[in-house]
Amino acid sequence: MLTKNEVKEMDKFILKVRLETLKEITNLGFGHIGGAASIIDVVGVLYSKVMRIDPKRPRWEDRDFLVVSKGHAGPTLYATLALKGYFDIKLLETLNEDGTSLPSHCDMNLTTGIDMTTGSLGQGMSTAIGIALGNRLNKKDNYTYLILGDGELNEGQVWEGAMFANQYKLDNLIAFVDENKKQLDGYTKDINDSGDIKKKFESFGWDSYYIDGADSEIIFNTIEIAKSVKSKPSVIILDTIKGQGYDFVEEAMANHHMNFNEAQVKRANELIEQFEKDLKNGNY
Repeated sequence: MLTKNEVKEMDKFILKVRLETLKEITNLGFGHIGGAASIIDVVGVLYSKVMRIDPKRPRWEDRDFLVVSKGHAGPTLYATLALKGYFDIKLLETLNEDGTSLPSHCDMNLTTGIDMTTGSLGQGMSTAIGIALGNRLNKKDNYTYLILGDGELNEGQVWEGAMFANQYKLDNLIAFVDENKKQLDGYTKDINDSGDIKKKFESFGWDSYYIDGADSEIIFNTIEIAKSVKSKPSVIILDTIKGQGYDFVEEAMANHHMNFNEAQVKRANELIEQFEKDLKNGNY
């Protein structure tokens, strides 16, 4: 359990990630803002209070690993890594520009602190399992964390991996499903409904939870519970909103990738000012 001050510290960090992610995409004028926004809370929790990391040693073998399988959410991870000191925060201004080290999708060969190149949906499950199994074979006690999109669950590779992870009792693997209820072409329920995701993973032998994906303390506490479970992998389904935390993105139907119009740029800049004021005044 965290103290009230520790929760406040965690929420302050999350707000900083929310601010820097919005600044990145607003500066560019377009980007994958919907799915980036909906994982800000969980990524903020992981990097502020959960993961064993050392920004000065990004390839430290005993670190915890994070695979963001929905690689288009890279801007959130970039903001987080910059805030943790993996690289100069000014690099965030180069998102998606020619020659940048911060491309549209996560790339471990370009960006310091990225543990796995992702973007081909479904493949993150396999690579995260490989990391977790490899660390187990090497008798390491670190964890591998995996973030999947709910639309990504349409990929059969996810469920092949789910069977494998249970077969090999990978209790050092904790996955999250960002259930923001939308994918590229619309609502997941209209395209290929996954049904009850919690029960589905349970049927594959996983320890499963369904929680509020915007409540940092609940996210932290659930991770701690999952870490206590032995002989099976765990999955935490996060009830989120696509564009979470940015009202103009939440309200947009087509918000997987957005090109900001004049009104949206104006609102984004208003939110940036508000977030900066909230940080200054301790409102987080």
